[in-house]
Amino acid sequence: MDQPVCCYRHPDRETGIRCTRCERPICPACMVSASVGFQCPDCVAQANQSAHHTSQPRTVTGGRVGAGDPFLITKILIAVNVALWLVELAVGGSGAGTVSENYGLYAVCGHDMFGHQVCGGAADGQWYRVITSAFLHERTNPLHIGFNMLTLWWIGAPLEQRIGRAHYLALYFVSALGASAAVLLLAPDALTIGASGAIFGLFGATAVYMRRARYDMRPILILLGLNILFSFTWSGVSWQAHVGGLVAGTLVAIGMLYAPRERRSAVQWGSTAAVLLASIAIIGVAVAQVTS
Repeated sequence: MDQPVCCYRHPDRETGIRCTRCERPICPACMVSASVGFQCPDCVAQANQSAHHTSQPRTVTGGRVGAGDPFLITKILIAVNVALWLVELAVGGSGAGTVSENYGLYAVCGHDMFGHQVCGGAADGQWYRVITSAFLHERTNPLHIGFNMLTLWWIGAPLEQRIGRAHYLALYFVSALGASAAVLLLAPDALTIGASGAIFGLFGATAVYMRRARYDMRPILILLGLNILFSFTWSGVSWQAHVGGLVAGTLVAIGMLYAPRERRSAVQWGSTAAVLLASIAIIGVAVAQVTS
């Protein structure tokens, strides 16, 4: 005589029904109606979990889309820049403002009346300037911060939404560091401030994204070309920072957007780290040249 078939979840209950997915026997209490036949609770749970994972929206860099405001990081960056500019207004001071003089980017060395070498800025070990300078703007020129923040919003917000917060934040800071590296290498004695170096990195990343997505690149190339022309023809503009930020941001974006799917995370963060380390190395060389 054949052995009775019992439900795999309730061994004391005989049944003649099997799950259409795994073919395990299931009793009426365990049957879940499906489009074809019945399924067991385990298969239904597994299917729901798979559907949940596959339906999670992803950015073009492969990360999950963060909950809440898709432009959160851009808004925070703008808020920090504006807050520091208001601090500059409140503190006051000569020239670009005491805050800019204390936290802007430059590296100089000279000799005092006794022939001793006297250094200032990054050459005096004030390494924080390579980042703080990217969040400061001219106190006496509202157009400086106004134009930069408008550009940051126009270019940065869409890019943040497409590549995700973590990649966007890394891109911004590495671009800022790349801009500082170029300034210290090419114009170490110039007091340089402003977010434009990091913003040029976002320009480069946007161009890489549009190329990757096969969009019409003419608008971004025209806009980028006009800004580069402005950088070299307008007095008081640090073309060194713009070029440095553009190169760093473009390289980081290539690593982020063209990383192979099977090694995506390793290539993305490895290439970002490589540009970061290269920028730090250039900064070290530039400061060594000034102090030698």
